Amino acid sequence: MNPFQKIIDAGKGIFSGSSSESAIGIDIGTSAIKIVQIKKKGGRAVLETYGAVALGPYAGVDVGRVTNLNEEKTIEALKEVLKQSGVTTNSSALAIPSQSSLVFTLELPSQVKESDMANIIPTEARKYIPVPMTEISLDWFLLPKKQPTFEEENNPELPALQAQNNEVLVVAIQNEAISKYRTITNQSGLEAGFFELEIFSSIRSNFEHELSPVLILDFGASRTRLSIVEFGSVKSFHTIARGSADITDSIAKSYDIEFAKAEVMKKEFGLYGNPTEKSLTDIIKIHVDYVFSETNSVLLNYEKKYGKNISKVILTGGGSLLKGFKEVAVSNFPTQVEMGNPFSKVDAPVFLEKVLAATGPEFAVALGLALRKLQ
Repeated sequence: MNPFQKIIDAGKGIFSGSSSESAIGIDIGTSAIKIVQIKKKGGRAVLETYGAVALGPYAGVDVGRVTNLNEEKTIEALKEVLKQSGVTTNSSALAIPSQSSLVFTLELPSQVKESDMANIIPTEARKYIPVPMTEISLDWFLLPKKQPTFEEENNPELPALQAQNNEVLVVAIQNEAISKYRTITNQSGLEAGFFELEIFSSIRSNFEHELSPVLILDFGASRTRLSIVEFGSVKSFHTIARGSADITDSIAKSYDIEFAKAEVMKKEFGLYGNPTEKSLTDIIKIHVDYVFSETNSVLLNYEKKYGKNISKVILTGGGSLLKGFKEVAVSNFPTQVEMGNPFSKVDAPVFLEKVLAATGPEFAVALGLALRKLQ
């Protein structure tokens, strides 16, 4: 699910296996750190522990607010959640957040050979990267080309497929971010086998084996990430600068209340509404409608470009747990919509089934990392 072999290597080779039977996935977000520890048992992944810690208090702000902690405070918070969760291994993997990276596709003429791409792609990528190339690590993956249908192959009356351009998925990550996360893992007493872009971790834990295009909508605290996946490859990735923390901030300003109280109101009522505060639903809906409007624009562009419709929308990320979010999504997308259930990929006690299904979207990235660490 993640083809990149250079930029997310922590020094041991990207697909290097873990000598430990347990592994930790660590998702350092803008409002919380989430961790998941799993182990191998009988050819299956088994949940051992998981946990989360809010980052607001470490930045001197309310729980739920978007933060930008320095390395020292991040290490302090990470050590705390590892301690509280009772982890028993230091074999780990970390996610690189989307705000520290750039993901885009390049189209190259069909006659360009794969062996020549190492020289061509960096030159073409410069047009999309707003910082000096010396400040980033670059990698790419040649996307599979459209395969002819049975009718196109066997019906001589149908026009032959034209030579298709090469489509290349390109990722650029800030070297500073990679260095920062290496420092955080080392000073937290962890051994990071690899770093991975959070979008690939989320895809791994949410995606099944669908052959038709699937949209994974990851509604986080500070932004919303849209990944269109086909045949296991990311065909399109977009970021919307709107997240669940923006909803809380709007509620706080509209009612002139503290952020913490607004967060409680958001979680308690969501889009179902508060009978005594009918404007609450309208405030929340403005943000949700914006996210879905932007998403529909992305889907429309994809469908025009590739002539394919999305077969399913998977909702993930902590923001997707907002009451009524799924119902509004169903009314916005003319296709199947479902909540992500990452913990369905691992064995866990039956009595935790409902809890894990309800909290799963928050831990999608952390679990996706842990799953790959055990491969």
